[in-house]
Amino acid sequence: MSQDLVRGAQHGDQRAFESLMLTHHARLFRVAHGILRDAHLADDAVQQTFIDIWRHIRRLSDPSRFDGWSYRILVNACRDEAKRRPPWLPESDMRTFEEPMAGDASDVVMDRDLVARGFRHLSVDHRAVIVLRYLLGMTPEQVAEVLGVPRRTVYSRLKRAVPAMRAALEADSRSTRSDSEGQEVVL
Repeated sequence: MSQDLVRGAQHGDQRAFESLMLTHHARLFRVAHGILRDAHLADDAVQQTFIDIWRHIRRLSDPSRFDGWSYRILVNACRDEAKRRPPWLPESDMRTFEEPMAGDASDVVMDRDLVARGFRHLSVDHRAVIVLRYLLGMTPEQVAEVLGVPRRTVYSRLKRAVPAMRAALEADSRSTRSDSEGQEVVL
């Protein structure tokens, strides 16, 4: 069905394009929010993605490749949004990972907070590779195809991003401990 909508949009059918937008908005927003960690910026990136898709959909030669093609456009839109973000603007938390329905959610919240703090220290390119690889479960080959980079680049970015996140979290943990050790407890 999605391929039929893509073909329709390629022929200028606005209803088909609207259906594509409705069908794919949640998927694209989840990825954009994972990369940018800000709902407003993610929404802007998704809107820009749909504008770019509408402008260039006729260039897509194989409608079955729409998902990967749309991710590539989205990652580029996320890069642009990240460049526009004022440096003084605080980053919001990362609420892209789904929380469990039952049980103790405090571990999930703590894990999400750790991931968000680690992400602050990564470039958009490193974030994109991590989100596509681990949030969406793509293979490195699929990530490479989506991003239009060699497979070795994906492996390289993963190899650098994961330790960078780990180091940032350890440094953050050390500074938090030293801050709390220096504070006086008042009863």
